[in-house]
Amino acid sequence: MTERTVTTSEAPPPSSAPRRRGGRGRPPAVPDHRGGHASVRARPSLSARLRRDWQLLLMTLPAIGLLAVFHYTPTLGNVIAFQEYNPWDGVLGSPWVGLTQFERLFTDPRFWSAVGNTLMIAAVQLVFFFPIPIALAILLDSVLSPRLRLVLQSVVYMPHFFSWVLVVTLFQQILGGAGLFSQMLRQNGYAPLEIMTDPDAFLFVVTSQMIWKDAGWGTIIFLAALAAVNQNLYESAAVDGAGRWRRMWHITLPGLRPVIILLLILKLGDILNVGFEQFYLQRDAFGSNVSEVLDTFIYHQTLVTGNFSAGAVAGLVKGVVGLVLILLANKLAHKMGEHGIYRRA
Repeated sequence: MTERTVTTSEAPPPSSAPRRRGGRGRPPAVPDHRGGHASVRARPSLSARLRRDWQLLLMTLPAIGLLAVFHYTPTLGNVIAFQEYNPWDGVLGSPWVGLTQFERLFTDPRFWSAVGNTLMIAAVQLVFFFPIPIALAILLDSVLSPRLRLVLQSVVYMPHFFSWVLVVTLFQQILGGAGLFSQMLRQNGYAPLEIMTDPDAFLFVVTSQMIWKDAGWGTIIFLAALAAVNQNLYESAAVDGAGRWRRMWHITLPGLRPVIILLLILKLGDILNVGFEQFYLQRDAFGSNVSEVLDTFIYHQTLVTGNFSAGAVAGLVKGVVGLVLILLANKLAHKMGEHGIYRRA
């Protein structure tokens, strides 16, 4: 048996990369954008990341504690949705009834009426309220004088800090039967308008209140996004002959698109939370048939009638629907090429 001699031409070429201790070489090289090769850097281990970021993690402990105490721990109370809950017996002493509470809720016409009112109000606010902060932010950003811009921002921000009691009272003093608008009509020989008690005007009233109170506050995030837009793009477009509308359409709105989609996703996920105080304060004036929303329905089912299990079921259903809507809207944002709330690695 002859021993085969390996010639120099058959021998594998020597590796130019030094070998690591333990027989492991460097990570494989991948071509970079310049045509060369770049080493793939391994992700640090969990312990290494904890040692590196322990200061940041320590700073987040108070926020984590607040979430655990006021959000995650109360979430465990949703178990009463599957019980005939009695506050005197507690969670451990109340009998389990399975899905009986869900059947009662889904067969209650008041629940579906509240759901219909909530969706109607949310749709109207999404169409008429959501675009207004965007337009208002663009208008404020176009003001050249910094002092005038500061004054205008202060004016439009101020109503956000008013309570809903004050907002409803102001609208009552202006649009109510004895308000300023009705008095002007009487002085000119016309019959007064009972806008604040007319069920047909309910959507108009609550949407107007929302716009007046929170439209200015909603411009903050859009103004921050506008500040990040490269100003050289506007100068280049102006040199090329683009007018103000074309610059807004091709530069401003594309710059705001990621923020708009993100806030739209959050708004869709929060579509069943149209508010409580605003509707509770005006429930008796307009009538529960048009002003009853899910939040006021849950309030009356729990604190007024004492049926805590029904309120827990309604709140649980609202949360699940909101989660599903956020996931669907986020997936749609990925289809449109945007990051959305999160992007899977």
